[in-house]
Amino acid sequence: MRAITVPLELINLQDDGFHLLVEIVVFGETHFAVLDTGASRSVFDKGLMEKHISDITVSEEAQAATILSTSTTLQGVIPKLNVGKLKLKDYPAVALDLQSVTDTYLMLGHPPIAAIIGGDILMKYKAKIDYEKRILRLYK
Repeated sequence: MRAITVPLELINLQDDGFHLLVEIVVFGETHFAVLDTGASRSVFDKGLMEKHISDITVSEEAQAATILSTSTTLQGVIPKLNVGKLKLKDYPAVALDLQSVTDTYLMLGHPPIAAIIGGDILMKYKAKIDYEKRILRLYK
């Protein structure tokens, strides 16, 4: 089993906790995503998906929730998603409005957020998080 090592950025949320950020490449653009072990599945910002995918549908599951947001979900296929050197093709994505998360991050001096990487990707690729070294290991 080959390990893919991805650097993580640990950000302080005003001494009220921490988030781990990981760089992703989606639609040929580099963005930050929150690494969320408590999210059952990964979600992407609705605005980002609407900008790049013409075939978006409203999910039959009318509501989706993460610790960060609750709203109507959209679905679409991301042609290519990279998490470090992990390359996912035709990823069936769910989209939520993550603007309030981005607004909060910007207010705290952190970068905007384009996605939340959750359990679907973390479980499938047997993720291991090393907090001391600030790296994510994924296994293909």
